[in-house]
Amino acid sequence: MTNQLNENIITIYFDSPKPFEASNIKPLNGIAGLYFIFTQSIDIQYPFDKSKLLYIGMSEKKTNSIGSRLLGHFDGKSKNLGLTNYRKVEPLLFTYINFEMLKSLWQFRIEDLESYFILDFVEQYGVYPICNNKSGFEIQNKTLTSSFKIDWKYFK
Repeated sequence: MTNQLNENIITIYFDSPKPFEASNIKPLNGIAGLYFIFTQSIDIQYPFDKSKLLYIGMSEKKTNSIGSRLLGHFDGKSKNLGLTNYRKVEPLLFTYINFEMLKSLWQFRIEDLESYFILDFVEQYGVYPICNNKSGFEIQNKTLTSSFKIDWKYFK
């Protein structure tokens, strides 16, 4: 007897990278979702592979939007020293995923979606993105009905 999972595998592709500048960040006010900050040319050597990805973040509500979270990283208010210092070396890039686009495929909280992405990155690269200072991410006892195949090659 075989166990068959009735899950959908959805491939996640990322939008064009945008320069990490205030003029590109401000239009994202009012949008909730995940965002990804990465280098233009610096490859980070993670245990399993190299990637330019520095940080995976989220905005859980429109009032604390992707725009306001990114602006906090941009002006240093987030106190993420890693992002501040990488930006001193070279201009950074970012991309994002609007949570509204995935709501029909993801029935859990946006925090769980961020955890899913971070844990998938750990599985592929061996450790959290270098500027993510948190640990202990998990999707707590949830039955996933969707499975995402994330295009991490985007950050190579």
